[in-house]
Amino acid sequence: MKEERAFIQAGEVKIEGLVDNAPGEKAVIVTHPHPLYGGDMSNNVVEAVVQAYRQKGYTTFRFNFRGVGQSEGNYDEGIGEQEDVRAGLSYLNGLGKSSIDLAGYSFGAWVNALGLKSFDHAKRIIMVSPPVNFIDFSFLGYNARIQLVIAGSKDDIAPPGM
Repeated sequence: MKEERAFIQAGEVKIEGLVDNAPGEKAVIVTHPHPLYGGDMSNNVVEAVVQAYRQKGYTTFRFNFRGVGQSEGNYDEGIGEQEDVRAGLSYLNGLGKSSIDLAGYSFGAWVNALGLKSFDHAKRIIMVSPPVNFIDFSFLGYNARIQLVIAGSKDDIAPPGM
């Protein structure tokens, strides 16, 4: 399949995304690193996660958080960004997807964790390099939906053994 550009509404702002709609009910939303440090949906790790899910037959949806690329609005310290994820979940539900994973890289992992209680349609959470030495994750605690945490042995911001 081929990714197609999609614009979705997240509250008052339009969010720019790329969707590859595969048959079936499985889908993933992949969220990107910190927008104030150059993070966007074209990040190489985001693309690698998208590719891994695509190879497993999932519909993939990645998007630019508000204020990034062609997405409207401004950086909102994780608050509005949660609304962006909720809009992505609604978008995928509208495509008939009922088994949706959230896979976030760095800041994207934090946004997914922040909204975990309100992301009812998210089945599983995958975190790639959650920036535990940079952003507070103490609110999180145990959650059975967090299925995988990937951390590099030489990553000072997201060290293993967190």
